[in-house]
Amino acid sequence: MTATSTPYADIKAPTTARRLLTAPTAGPLAALLIACLFFSLTTDQFLTGGNFSLIVQQVMVVGTLAIGQTLIILTAGIDLSCGTVMAFGSIVIAKMAAEGSVPPLVAIALGLAVCGGFGLANGLLVQKIPLPPFIVTLGMLNVAFALTHIYSEEQTISNLPGPVTALGETFPLGYTDITYGSLFTIALFLLFAYALSNTSWGRHVYALGNNKEAARLNGLRTSPLTIGIYTTAGVLYGIAALLLISRTGVGDPQAGQTDNLDSITAVVLGGTSLFGGRGSVLGTFIGVLIVGVFRNGLQLMGVASIYQTLITGVLVILAVTVDQISRKKAR
Repeated sequence: MTATSTPYADIKAPTTARRLLTAPTAGPLAALLIACLFFSLTTDQFLTGGNFSLIVQQVMVVGTLAIGQTLIILTAGIDLSCGTVMAFGSIVIAKMAAEGSVPPLVAIALGLAVCGGFGLANGLLVQKIPLPPFIVTLGMLNVAFALTHIYSEEQTISNLPGPVTALGETFPLGYTDITYGSLFTIALFLLFAYALSNTSWGRHVYALGNNKEAARLNGLRTSPLTIGIYTTAGVLYGIAALLLISRTGVGDPQAGQTDNLDSITAVVLGGTSLFGGRGSVLGTFIGVLIVGVFRNGLQLMGVASIYQTLITGVLVILAVTVDQISRKKAR
C-alpha cells in the first residue's frame, strides 16, 4: 500500500447493474413485478398514473427513513428510534415555523439539526461506550417520544407557512399530478445509491459491515465512520420529518410510532442483510415499493387493513429466511 492509497481502495462495491441482475436485489424486483401484474389483473384502478403517483406519495416518508436505516443495517446495526426522532423533528419544525419565532427556512434547518443530533448521540453511544445498537436506539425511541409530547404539549400544530409545506405541492406530468416531495425522495435514493456504489465512503461502509475488526486492522477509521453513518441517518430522519409535514400539512405528535418497523420491513424486503455488509439502497427502494404496492393493491381490492399487516409480516419472515439460506450457501 502506497502512502497515497486509502484503505480498501481496491474493494469495489457492486455496480448498479450488477445489483439489479444478481441476488439479493433480483428476488425483490421479481416480487415487485409479480405484485404489480397481479393487482393490474384484479383491479382496474391499479394500473393508472394517478395511482402510481399516490403509491410514491404514500411511501416517501418511510422511504426516506429507510435510506438511513439501510446505512445502519449495512454496518450490522439497527435503529429503532427513527420514527420518533422524525416525529420530534417535525414538531420542532412545525412549532417554530407556526409561531414565527424564526423564519421557516431556519425552522427547517433547526429540525434537521435536532434529528442529526439524535443520530450523533446514537453513534457516540454505540461506538464509544460501546453499547448494542438495539439497546441504544430503543432507549432513544423513548426519549424522542417523550420530548415530542412534552414540546408539542399534546397539540397538533397547523397553519404552517408555505416554505414548510412546499414539498407537498404538485405539478402536472401528462394527466398525472406529481408532488415535489416524491421527486425529492427518488433523488435521495439515487444519491445514496451512487455514494454506496461509486465512492470510497461506500466501500468503507460495506467493509465495516462485513468485518469491523478486519476493517480496523487494515487501517480503516471505524470510529468516525460509524458515528458519521448514524449522524447521516439522523439528518435523513429530519428530511423525512419535512416530507411528513409537507404531506399532512400539520405537525402531529402522534406520527411515526410504527414507522421504525415499516422502515426495517422495507430494508429487509429489499434484500439487505440484517447481519451487515450486504444490500443496497436501490434494493431498499424496491422494498419500499413492495410495501406500498401491496397495501395499495389490497386496499383497492377491499381487503381489511389488518390482513395487509398480516401479509407484510409474512413477507418479512420470508425475506429473512431467504437471506439466512443464501448466507449458509455462501459459506
